[in-house]
Amino acid sequence: MVVSEANLAYLPEPDPTSISEHLVALANTDGGGLALGLNEHGVPGRSVSAHEAEDLLRRAEALCQPPVATQWEERELLGRTAVVVRVPRSSELHALLDGRVLIRSGTHNRALGGEEIRLLAATKSAGDFEAEVVAGAAWEDLDPQVIEGFLESRQKRRRALARGEAHEVLEAMGYTRGGVPTVAGLLLFGRAPQTHFPQASLVFVRFEAPPARAAVGEPGYGRREEIGGPLPHLIEETWQLLNDEMRTRAVLRDLVREERSQYPLFAVREALVNAVCHRDYRVRGRRIELRLHPDRLEVVSPGGLPGFITLDNLVEEHYSRNPRLVAGLFQWGFVEELGLGIDRMIEEMVADGRPPPAFQATPYSFKVTLAGARARPPVPAWERDLNERQARALNYAREHGRIASREYRELCPEVSAETLRLDLADLVRQGLLLKVGDKKGTHYILK
Repeated sequence: MVVSEANLAYLPEPDPTSISEHLVALANTDGGGLALGLNEHGVPGRSVSAHEAEDLLRRAEALCQPPVATQWEERELLGRTAVVVRVPRSSELHALLDGRVLIRSGTHNRALGGEEIRLLAATKSAGDFEAEVVAGAAWEDLDPQVIEGFLESRQKRRRALARGEAHEVLEAMGYTRGGVPTVAGLLLFGRAPQTHFPQASLVFVRFEAPPARAAVGEPGYGRREEIGGPLPHLIEETWQLLNDEMRTRAVLRDLVREERSQYPLFAVREALVNAVCHRDYRVRGRRIELRLHPDRLEVVSPGGLPGFITLDNLVEEHYSRNPRLVAGLFQWGFVEELGLGIDRMIEEMVADGRPPPAFQATPYSFKVTLAGARARPPVPAWERDLNERQARALNYAREHGRIASREYRELCPEVSAETLRLDLADLVRQGLLLKVGDKKGTHYILK
């Protein structure tokens, strides 16, 4: 298992109890690593020798039910040599001796409630499908050009990492086992992965406006395409198709012509990548579906929400059904920041003046719907980076023609005068407000 800094936890003051909590949380979620004696900024805590690391891990593993399998190594991390414990994602449900079941939530460990434990246990009992070797497959079924592209992208993303031989890297990352492709390996690098997994393709359908009422035996849509191949190629080909199909319109901004897409591009790409990353590839007979209607875009992914994820905690929590696929697509650059895509998808839709994405979950599918119509004018790009106080200051200046420090303090009485001064100075720096007058007569107007 290869541990990247994206899924590392830090424990500057390690002891058996705190280590056991991290082991259970990481094993129950997506796996990862645990850096002993170091915090996330590279500041050392309590020094841990190799001999002490062995003893701490032995005592910590005894506090886990069942024990969590680990390996450790000394490696350079944040400019220091640290003991890093590698924790694989487990197909079993792990708990502490006191009965707590923990998962990794952002940079913290969180205890699950009863229903969440049941949901996670149901996922664990299904086994680790993507890690299974593919019956009848061989190394020759993998595309060397796709592997080469992956190794190049991986090396650019992790500059300090030597590329290594393809066989060694793919074996270490769980894409092969004894030279035989696993499910994840075949889906990512296969010459024709749909030969083994027909469900791993994608269907795009564009519906006409108004909705076509098909005659008997005729399709009720304007275009239908089926896309296959290894997953990175599937994403790129689908993305190109969507770019061709989504209407763009020209708008004038300060006498400059801009092309504006029918939907916020990040939101569309994130919905597509999430469907490819997180669908349940055990479900046969169903493929990812992209439905482009005149007034909305729907992305339907086979399989319900994984693990303890529900519609209520979808934004706050993160759990991958297919962590090896996610890791591979992360190295390729398709996944930008682990666990933050849903947040930004919502932000992009709202900033574009649209309703947030609508999420619908059933036991057998998950659907994301992006609305085509705007509910209000888009938020200007410069205004998206303002804090809530600054937005209030600009609105006040629009309504009253000016704003002074005293008026700003009345708008935000709970905030210190120094913070408000810095807010106004930042708005001046950004070119949004113009400072007028001096000393007690100072006020600000829209620039």
